[in-house]
Amino acid sequence: MPFICPPLPCQLHATCVCVDGAGLLIAGQSGSGKSALALQLMSLGASLVADDRCDLADSPEGIIVSRPDTLPEAIEARGLGILSARCAGPTRLSAVLDLDEVTTDRLPARSTVWIEQHKLPLLANSAASHLPAALLLFLKNGFHGSMLP
Repeated sequence: MPFICPPLPCQLHATCVCVDGAGLLIAGQSGSGKSALALQLMSLGASLVADDRCDLADSPEGIIVSRPDTLPEAIEARGLGILSARCAGPTRLSAVLDLDEVTTDRLPARSTVWIEQHKLPLLANSAASHLPAALLLFLKNGFHGSMLP
């Protein structure tokens, strides 16, 4: 089932990382690899916003993602345990990655999702080994002009 966001404000079972102030919400069913992907992105320089649950709120600047007050500054490393991880503060959401939507297309068609009045890129899981590096570059630079509609 494709990613659908309930009305804001809300709390989602998701993980969020950010790079240079650009937030990536990693959505997917339990066990889909949200925390594992976040760990890989963090090893490449991304910052953790929240793991397992994310608060989303609307603002004039866009959708803001933050760590619920009840969650520790930590991330789950399956098979190892809960690791301490300093979390970035509230972050503007730049894109959503749906790990449950898998693509094998070399250059997939661009997809978007509306959250309230905000239209955001909706990325699919390529399940490729370079996904973490590609996501990091996307958060830093966005799509190349040739990929724009």
